[in-house]
Amino acid sequence: MAIICTTTSPAEKEQEPKQSFENDQTPPIVFNPSLLNLQSQIPNQFIWPDEEKPSIDIPVLNVPFIDLSSQDSTLEASRLIAEACTKHGFFLVVNHGVSESLISDAHRLMGSFFDMPLAGKQRAQRKLGESSGYASSFTGRFSTKLPWKETLSFRFSNENNGSRTVQDYFSCTLGQEFEQFGNVYQEYCEAMSSLSLKIMELLGLSLGVNRDYFRGFFEENDSIMRLNHYPPCQTPDLTLGTGPHCDPSSLTILHQDHVNGLQVFVDNQWRSIPPNPKAFVVNIGDTFMALSNGIFKSCLHRAVVNRESARKSMAFFLCPKRDKVVKPPSEILDKIPRRYPDFTWPMFLEFTQKHYRADENTLDSFSNWVITNKNLI
Repeated sequence: MAIICTTTSPAEKEQEPKQSFENDQTPPIVFNPSLLNLQSQIPNQFIWPDEEKPSIDIPVLNVPFIDLSSQDSTLEASRLIAEACTKHGFFLVVNHGVSESLISDAHRLMGSFFDMPLAGKQRAQRKLGESSGYASSFTGRFSTKLPWKETLSFRFSNENNGSRTVQDYFSCTLGQEFEQFGNVYQEYCEAMSSLSLKIMELLGLSLGVNRDYFRGFFEENDSIMRLNHYPPCQTPDLTLGTGPHCDPSSLTILHQDHVNGLQVFVDNQWRSIPPNPKAFVVNIGDTFMALSNGIFKSCLHRAVVNRESARKSMAFFLCPKRDKVVKPPSEILDKIPRRYPDFTWPMFLEFTQKHYRADENTLDSFSNWVITNKNLI
């Protein structure tokens, strides 16, 4: 049974003051890329503390390439995934079966959307506390350490394999002239859902669980698709495109354009994952970390920006169906004591949208919150 996240506990407020949401009366700054990326000095709200400022010239993270085209290499793929996910949770998938033309169309339309005037994009303005819509930085949620980016997020549902959630979103939110957007991103999300289920089979094998267990758990997923745009910045050494965080979802499937920017924190050092047009970057999220009882890691990562080129990426966040209870399978619990309490994805999502700014401690903080407020179950 789900917990309704309506209040923030006093303990959380005392323990995590830097995570509290800003409620001052100062009007939020407007993040308008067409104006801000021409300024030699960026607003103070986008300047990050010295200890969190980016490093551009960093080593490349050695991540395995998982070839999905050959059934003969399934055991080797599961071994490589287990090795990566127990350390940092990142790997690349190639020969994934997703059409190159579909990926190209999705990138092209993403560029068309972010090239629109700000007023046009704001027709899909994301409301406070919601996960769908257009967001120009996080100016409506926070007043410090703002990310140098704009995003468009929308829900995808694979329930009964017949939902047209994405098509309906574009038609209802932006109008019939965005029908092509709806068609392309509906198809893209369906491809991402299918790809994620293949990956779930390998994750099951990697954890010594029946290969169909996690596939079945996520078959009717209720996921989030996000388009990211990181405009050029005249002072990229002062800000971040996305601050350090772990994804609260289960699995992230990312496709980058040709511009470098993704960085992962491994062995106390930031390392980059360069773009590869033939590959998807896959990483474990907090929810799957809980499903694996902490065996597989949800790793801290961020995005940096640069002075010369805009960067774009597409992220599919796989999430379980809303009524699914997140708990590890018995094969894992028979070996390792339970680390996290039962929860559902809507509980965790609301916690990150209304009570906590995602970072490396999100899952532990949420777990403590659930235990503290167990009387609300």
